[in-house]
Amino acid sequence: MEPQSLLRHLTERVPLLHALYFGIGGLWSMLGKRSFQAISGPKVDYWLVRTVGGLLTVIGSVIAMADVRGRIMPEIRWVAIGTSAVLTVIDVVYTTRNRIRKIYLLDAVANAVLIGGWLAFRSGRRDDLRRGAGMGDSG
Repeated sequence: MEPQSLLRHLTERVPLLHALYFGIGGLWSMLGKRSFQAISGPKVDYWLVRTVGGLLTVIGSVIAMADVRGRIMPEIRWVAIGTSAVLTVIDVVYTTRNRIRKIYLLDAVANAVLIGGWLAFRSGRRDDLRRGAGMGDSG
């Protein structure tokens, strides 16, 4: 497979990969408190972890539904990019302040890769193209 073809193949999978990353991570934080804290560190207010996990699960589910239906619109992309950007900033800032474990830097890298994937993403689906699914298009 040519490098350009491989890149296109990978970027077409960005919505699914992002949905899975958010969905699995969100569910794990809500349902696997003991294992989640073993990796991420102890939390004082676990209700907040569950809240963020629930929001990530919902966002991941919406991305997945949009992908399955071939309706990756600019708003879906920006929600995905914006959510990952916020998580990346939080991970980096609070890791450097020693408030959270260094493992969160892996999450920051994963989210940065997903952002890059979205910026490179062009599904090529007729519905996306017809509805103006480019990053800056208004629809």
